[in-house]
Amino acid sequence: MSPDPTPRQPSALGAGTARAVLTVTGADRPGVTAQLFGALSAVTDDSPVVEVLDVEQVVVHGHLVLGVVVGALAADGRPPVGEAALLGHLARVAGEVESAVGVQVTVESAGGAAPAPVPVGRPHHVIVLGRPVPPEAVAGAARAVAGIGGNIDAIRRLSDYPVTSFELTVSGAESTALRTALGSVAASTGADIAVEQVGVARRSKRLIVLDVDSTLVRGEVIDELAARAGRAAEVARITAAAMNGELDFAESLRARVAVLAGLPEEVLDEVREHLVLTPGARTLIRTLQRLGFRCGIVSGGFTQITDPLAESLGLDFAAANTLEVVDGRLTGGLVGEIVDRPGKARALARFAEQYGIPLDQTVAVGDGANDLDMLNTAGLGIAFNAKPFVREQAHTALNQPYLDAVLQVLGFTRDEVIDAV
Repeated sequence: MSPDPTPRQPSALGAGTARAVLTVTGADRPGVTAQLFGALSAVTDDSPVVEVLDVEQVVVHGHLVLGVVVGALAADGRPPVGEAALLGHLARVAGEVESAVGVQVTVESAGGAAPAPVPVGRPHHVIVLGRPVPPEAVAGAARAVAGIGGNIDAIRRLSDYPVTSFELTVSGAESTALRTALGSVAASTGADIAVEQVGVARRSKRLIVLDVDSTLVRGEVIDELAARAGRAAEVARITAAAMNGELDFAESLRARVAVLAGLPEEVLDEVREHLVLTPGARTLIRTLQRLGFRCGIVSGGFTQITDPLAESLGLDFAAANTLEVVDGRLTGGLVGEIVDRPGKARALARFAEQYGIPLDQTVAVGDGANDLDMLNTAGLGIAFNAKPFVREQAHTALNQPYLDAVLQVLGFTRDEVIDAV
């Protein structure tokens, strides 16, 4: 049996001990933090001994904001230190630091009592993305968090290209209420807002599955094939009904494939050669592979297209339907298992098992109704430029032209992406 973890040691400060907050602002430069804490650590016969209770520091475009909470310790042989004495001592420290490094230091009381505890509940990461991010999106997110009793503990920028994204760390909010409140903000402001619980699971994702048509590549392959068969309008209507959830996917797939009967097999090569990847697709795949992800595609399309595509991108796996070909021409039929809505979810589970990766450590990205089972089977399902009813049922949604915006939903910064590629 492993030993019990070492219990957390409480602060030596009592509930009525004087506390204060120092806030340092100004141009960032080497040595500011060292100067402040050096001054705080200097003890003379008439100065109080202080304990550091909390520290937060951020640099925004070269401008430093550093906040430090300290409390007065009751040292042996010295009388208790009151608030006035602590504030007077810290004012002298502030003056010393200002003179030494040219920043502004303010000092104020933090009150004698410890801060009120944050409501119980796992904190969340809220990602706000856009190109650009409008101020009303951040304002709306902040109001939504406050409206359900939550608190924003920290904000950091994740990226400024190809989209601007900010990560808010939110405490004291229940998941369902937070998603609902922020969903309304996203709808009204046009920004994308994703919500994930804070924890190791977020950075433990190890496998990603991408849909192909209108996700990894622009457009729908079957529409291109239908155009060459002179049946584009008919197939487009069936495709739209299937993607909107108005028609069973397996039934619609057979109906669309049937109109391709008689097409020469070479047409598949022509369509494949003209595929256009979604912007950011290569960056997403290359970055995740460098970070140790297994990457692959699961498509309701056709292996004659997806297998060469997977090979060209260096993907780990691929699953799709197979068009029947006889004497060099399409028969209008399929061979093998149909990869439909439940088939996509089964494929995700199969690949996760193959690589020994739990489903809660998987990510799925897709745009259509036939992706929903796969999106909801994965640990994180992302609806990418999807129909409204798909966005509503997925874990989170992205409405950006860049597929590598998925990296920000996973919590990776732009610098981490650059380092990985």
